[in-house]
Amino acid sequence: MDVTLHLAQDPEADELLGRSPLAALVGMLLDQQVPMEWAFKGPRTIADRLGAGDLDAHDIAARDPEVFAALLSEKPAVHRYPGSMAKRIQQLCQYLVEHYDGDAGAVWAGVGTGADLLKRLEELPGFGKQKAQIFLALLGKQLGVTPKGWREAAGAYGEPRSYRSVADITGPESLAKVRAHKQEMKAAAKAAKAADGR
Repeated sequence: MDVTLHLAQDPEADELLGRSPLAALVGMLLDQQVPMEWAFKGPRTIADRLGAGDLDAHDIAARDPEVFAALLSEKPAVHRYPGSMAKRIQQLCQYLVEHYDGDAGAVWAGVGTGADLLKRLEELPGFGKQKAQIFLALLGKQLGVTPKGWREAAGAYGEPRSYRSVADITGPESLAKVRAHKQEMKAAAKAAKAADGR
């Protein structure tokens, strides 16, 4: 992996995401209940606080959970819920160590089909179906990982220029489109909930 991403809208954070499979996975894991850029800036912040140029699954998996949680909680915090996200990141790294010898890129290396890759992503701690589909779309659209049937496996997120998720963010303009789509979805969900409550 060595591409230019624009998910964090921060050159150093995006550089790490574009070359580090683990950083990309951790950014995706953090992408909930906080703005997208904040989530994807997280891996760079964690690496900096660890005094490292990249994230290392073996290192993170072996760290004392309380110390690692404190690292994510330092101001500015890596996430709105730094303690629970520290735990999730460690669980993800432990899983990668156990199943992929700590190599996050091995999750998608040599995978035969989009359906197989989706299954592998769904098996990762903290990755439900939606998060797995969004990450699969990101792999296919921006990171050159395109096994047969990847668009179908990614569902609506795999559609070209759908602007539904981080998979379509290539700069400030597309970020605005994705944000607008998310706001529309939230408004629709809120309206549906209100209608049910009548």
